Amino acid sequence: MPIEDDFPPLPKIPSILGVRVSGIAAGLKGNGKHDLFVAELVPGSTIAGTLTRSRCPGMPVEWSKRQLPGGKVRAIVASSGNSNVFTGSQGRKLVENTAAAVAKSVGCRTSQVFLASTGVIGEKKDIRFVADKVPMGVKALKNAAWHDAARSIMTTDRFPKAVVRKVKIGNVDVTLAGIAKGSTMIAPDMGTMLSFLFTDAKIPAKVLQTCLTRAVDRSFNCISVDGDTSTSDTVLLSATGQVKRQPKIERASDSTLKEFRAALEDMTIELAQMIVRDGAATGNLLTCDVVGAESQRAARNIGRAIVDSTLVRKGIAGAEPRAGRIVMAVGKAGEKAERDLLGISIGDIVVAKSGESSPNIDEGAVVSHLRSGQVHFTVDIGIGRGNARVWSAL
Repeated sequence: MPIEDDFPPLPKIPSILGVRVSGIAAGLKGNGKHDLFVAELVPGSTIAGTLTRSRCPGMPVEWSKRQLPGGKVRAIVASSGNSNVFTGSQGRKLVENTAAAVAKSVGCRTSQVFLASTGVIGEKKDIRFVADKVPMGVKALKNAAWHDAARSIMTTDRFPKAVVRKVKIGNVDVTLAGIAKGSTMIAPDMGTMLSFLFTDAKIPAKVLQTCLTRAVDRSFNCISVDGDTSTSDTVLLSATGQVKRQPKIERASDSTLKEFRAALEDMTIELAQMIVRDGAATGNLLTCDVVGAESQRAARNIGRAIVDSTLVRKGIAGAEPRAGRIVMAVGKAGEKAERDLLGISIGDIVVAKSGESSPNIDEGAVVSHLRSGQVHFTVDIGIGRGNARVWSAL
């Protein structure tokens, strides 16, 4: 398994006004590695989130889901090594104790505390397992401990993941920064992954939620490593509102928010690609562009069906220079498609057009592309304007 030094260094992330973070080895894993993340935010900070759609969610997911409608956050705590999933009343009590300990340590209501966990499913822990470690995490809070924070949420990850962006809202400079974890059990709808994003901009919770949902739909919901979706998926975006003289934001469509929306989408895509790269032990990657679908959602669903198809993946492994398996995956996706309109390219080579295989295909060039380890499909459904890009590890 490659070591962390094999990967590019984490970017230098500055402090963000209104946020302090820590990442420590609290003894939750028992191996001496970082395993507890804490973020403290100033009063008035807003929050948005997207959580797993699994019908068997973890106890921390259930907790955070209940708090999201309030739209306010003072603290976020994530523990690594145990997911607190399928743990019954003992797991619920563990979450309640953790939230109470965090609220006491930072001086806020438990409804302003958000929780996440990642690790082993079905393993019960003492109800004070995380709560007793919270004071250590709070004591370690610093203005820019982002590298420790990124390491503290890792489980099977081979390297930590963090990004930063600087943009303007109106004429005011704002900063966005985020960390993520994820490597295996990654499928569309976020797989086993956590991501915590922060900004010093002043944005209402409802507007923040609209921006985050759009970004996640184009990033974390467009990746797959092994086709499995987890029980603990959590993405949280918090805004401290500490920048001065920022124009007031009332709607996600406000023109002054254009740069912010673009930066948020760009950074979540970068984090999503890091997750796929982490899960691709060989470094091999499949990128699938679906264009001309009925809608963006339909394009994404078709892309999912293609990259998750066992037959498609076998075709890549065997360097099969034909489009039939891709056609099969399009047909089973459950979205509107017209067989006689389909067009497919493998790399730069058009292998199908207007519903039939192209004549005189340069099979050698196709085989060479499929063996390159960086495979790119373009699939034109030919019926609409919906586009999506989906990534998968090979």
